[in-house]
Amino acid sequence: MRIYAIALEMVRSIIRLARIVREHDADLARQMVTAATSVPLNMQEGLYSLGGNRNARFHNSMGSARETMSCLHVCVCCEYLKQAEVDTDLDRLDHIIGGLWNLSRKKSPR
Repeated sequence: MRIYAIALEMVRSIIRLARIVREHDADLARQMVTAATSVPLNMQEGLYSLGGNRNARFHNSMGSARETMSCLHVCVCCEYLKQAEVDTDLDRLDHIIGGLWNLSRKKSPR
């Protein structure tokens, strides 16, 4: 699944950015990492779940992706990071959310 690979690239990048943010706000850095790592974890759990559990995991993953996006926006607003430093990850997250949305709309295998 291509979005899983993209999610792992995003996590790698967010971890790097969180190290910078930690110098200014350790709680925000921790929240960034928690939200970002939740994306691929819930995604994989959803792939091997059925019915409502499958959709719940995909929706959890989408929620964590949106939370990660918000963390990046806050980091820019607080001037911990520059917009150019987060643009690639925002694009990745947007792609991930779109892919998860499509997966959540498909019927789960029985």
